[in-house]
Amino acid sequence: MITPPSASRVLILATHLAARSDIESLTVLAAQHTSLLRPELLLRLLLTCLPEALPPSQYLPLVQLIESGDLGTVVQSRDLDWSSVQHLTDAEAVAKVRKLRLLPLAPENPPADALSDPVSLFLLHRALRVDQEAGLIAQLPDLVVPFLGHAPCIRTWMVSVLLPLLRRDHEYYPHCPTAYTLSAFQHMDDRTAVDMLLSQTGSRQQDLPYVGRDLRGLIGPWLYNDARWVRRDDSQPNRPTVCPGWEGVLHWITTQASRSWRVAVGAIDQWDGPGDVDLAGYASMWLQDDDLEYLEQRYARAALASAYLIPEASVEALNGVNGIITKIMALLDQDPCPTLQVASSLLPPLTHLDGEELLSARNATYMRKDLLAESNLLTAPNETSTQLLHILTLSAFILTKAGVPCTVRRAGELAFLRDEREQRAEATRFIHSLSGNGPKSDDKYWIRARNELLWLRDWGAEEVQGPSYAQAHGVFSQLNKEFLEIECLKAFLSNTRYYLARSIYEDAPEKPLDIDVLRDTVVSAAMNAYDNASNPHRGRGGLLRCDDIIHTFPQTLMDTHPESKQIEALLRATHALGEYRLVLKKGEPFTPVVLRVHTDPISIIGRVLEQNPKSYTRIQDFLEIGANLVDAGLVAHDKLNQFQSVPGRPEQRSVIEKRIAAMCVDAALTEDDFETAYSYVVNRLVGDNSRGSSRVELSSSKGRIMTDDYSWKAALQAGKYRRTAETVKPTHIGTASGNLDVRHLEQRMECLATALRVAPPATLQEILSVFRKCEEELNAAIKAEEAQESAWDDQGDLQVMPGSFSSTVPAGAVKSKAASPRHVEEAPMSLFDLSRASMARAQRNLTTLSSLQRSGNARSDEARSEPGDGPEPQRVRKRDQLREAAVGTLASGVGWLIGAQPTDRAGDRS
Repeated sequence: MITPPSASRVLILATHLAARSDIESLTVLAAQHTSLLRPELLLRLLLTCLPEALPPSQYLPLVQLIESGDLGTVVQSRDLDWSSVQHLTDAEAVAKVRKLRLLPLAPENPPADALSDPVSLFLLHRALRVDQEAGLIAQLPDLVVPFLGHAPCIRTWMVSVLLPLLRRDHEYYPHCPTAYTLSAFQHMDDRTAVDMLLSQTGSRQQDLPYVGRDLRGLIGPWLYNDARWVRRDDSQPNRPTVCPGWEGVLHWITTQASRSWRVAVGAIDQWDGPGDVDLAGYASMWLQDDDLEYLEQRYARAALASAYLIPEASVEALNGVNGIITKIMALLDQDPCPTLQVASSLLPPLTHLDGEELLSARNATYMRKDLLAESNLLTAPNETSTQLLHILTLSAFILTKAGVPCTVRRAGELAFLRDEREQRAEATRFIHSLSGNGPKSDDKYWIRARNELLWLRDWGAEEVQGPSYAQAHGVFSQLNKEFLEIECLKAFLSNTRYYLARSIYEDAPEKPLDIDVLRDTVVSAAMNAYDNASNPHRGRGGLLRCDDIIHTFPQTLMDTHPESKQIEALLRATHALGEYRLVLKKGEPFTPVVLRVHTDPISIIGRVLEQNPKSYTRIQDFLEIGANLVDAGLVAHDKLNQFQSVPGRPEQRSVIEKRIAAMCVDAALTEDDFETAYSYVVNRLVGDNSRGSSRVELSSSKGRIMTDDYSWKAALQAGKYRRTAETVKPTHIGTASGNLDVRHLEQRMECLATALRVAPPATLQEILSVFRKCEEELNAAIKAEEAQESAWDDQGDLQVMPGSFSSTVPAGAVKSKAASPRHVEEAPMSLFDLSRASMARAQRNLTTLSSLQRSGNARSDEARSEPGDGPEPQRVRKRDQLREAAVGTLASGVGWLIGAQPTDRAGDRS
């Protein structure tokens, strides 16, 4: 009979079989010694000695037998091999047993409901050791799944601990596994665990479609654990039930909204919230109704908060925000909102505002902080907040679509803070963007743009409540409707929508703008088109638009209106200047706006004369340009001693004409065309100045005396001109002297006489000095001509005359010579004689001056004693006429200086 082995030998053999993974022999041994190898001891042996790399399928039957308690019914049909313990004495076996260090079944911090269940403790502890020692987490489902129905703690641990980490590292992102074990993951705080599970979610563009999968398959199962909840108890009845783990998830979503909005939008769009969980079929678990409602309400608040946190101002981002709103409205059982494209065409009014509390300025801070707080009215999961968010999103969408990027938060700040300056700047950008990017020929586009602009002001309140009771709450609520209409009209006109503008603002029964405001706006738009023109041709570009604009509103801006006439004159002047080459700055061609901003627009005509040879011959064209500049109101006296007066004043026109004529004189002299310059002096500059007044004086609106400082300067320059070989020769001499030098000097003296008539007193000495030199040159030229004529006559009479008898004069005979016509005339007067003649002329006007009387009588006697009485009447010479004009001017000047009163000239002549 075989002696039964001792208990120590059985225990040593069981340890040996477990270490060698001989599960079959161990099962037989356990069945033979059930009283010794009790379930708890056997499970500890397995936990301590069984290699962690051993597949669970090999030892799972033994565990199942232990769990079911059927280990004693195992058929003992095979013999065991005791050779490994046969050489041990009982004492040695006892000593070895004492040295065994079996692991406890309970792992660190086991579930409370598993403390009395050895199998549950073994499964939890074995799973942790397999992962920690061998890293074979993928084998654990084979160990745990067969026991999901054994105890709730096994099912909870499988779903909330093993499944999330297993999916994260081996199914979803095997290319980027975490370094955490099941034990470390199980003891993580909630915020860290969420960040670890979702560390790769949406990190790559190709992973965006799987954001909802991660939340459904990782976060959803992870939340099904009481460790994630903090519930109220009897000691603290007022403390609400909260889920810190869920708050961590919501924090992750809102953080992603501000960092990577596509991830946040994808999360909310692809995930239906806490009820949307993928447990892989391992369990069917449900949350309590109160817990689920709490989670859904917090989820809805986080989603609304994410909408305010998205920083990107693009159509795509705003469509994502609208998708969030649609999802939350469905979650809250509200009527769904339309897409932004549909809403922008419908422009729905905001009708769910409970008074003005929600739109107060103090609520603007809720868009930046405390977004998840229960006190935040903007993120409260109710119909009012969702409607407001949809309206803000639609406002931002309208602005962004038009080319003015705007986020939901920015739209909220405009609506809540109501800063008029900020709203005006944003509205101006919106309108300018419409003008710059909109189609030029689509009236429907512009009608829609105007409707959107007005809707942004009051969010459709006027349509619902009427214009008299409408309370503006929009992003442009502080802007006057008239301002928006004006800017809209300007956009219509700048984009050539003339018929549309007239149909809305002039022909409509209810006119949006007052007639005076409309007129001012039309004029401003016309001037803006003019200022932006680059081509001075009236039939092209900006000038054509300017012309079209002022004729678009015939009832508002008639052709006879002063502003219409001014613009018409400006267009004519600009078009006329465009016919010439004109560069005011190097490399910059002339643009129409220069006329409006130039401090002295008349001087531009001088630049035209400089840059266009022979253009001075078209003086009439330049005079018309000057007249148009005056009619356009561009001439100012504040700079360069010019005028700023009512367009069309005759005195002003006269001075401008004189100035332009003087410019043409200077241009002609520059090109050595003295004949044309002389013609302009005697015909253009003398005309008005010779009628009773030697100077043209105008009184400005500020009491200044404005004088014609151009005529005398031009006449003086012409008088100073000296004939050269480059001088253009006259084409018609008429009755003037055939000697070109004499004729030129006589013309110069005539120009100087003109200068004397119109020059101010302070400049007479300079002009007289030039006049004296010119007269001296004329005398010298006349003497030279007489000498030449005399020599020619002598040569003809004595040497060359055919039929002459002799060139010898008899003795005692006196050679008589007919007096030269110039000998008949009196000799040229010196400057002293010119002064005496001035006194004689003054004697006829100033009878009270006896000294002037004597001087005049002496001059008359001298004149009668001079030779020149002939059989024929004496002709009046040209230079005598010039001297008489100069003397008359000086005599009149002397009489004015001494304060004498003129006498009746008719009596003197009689």
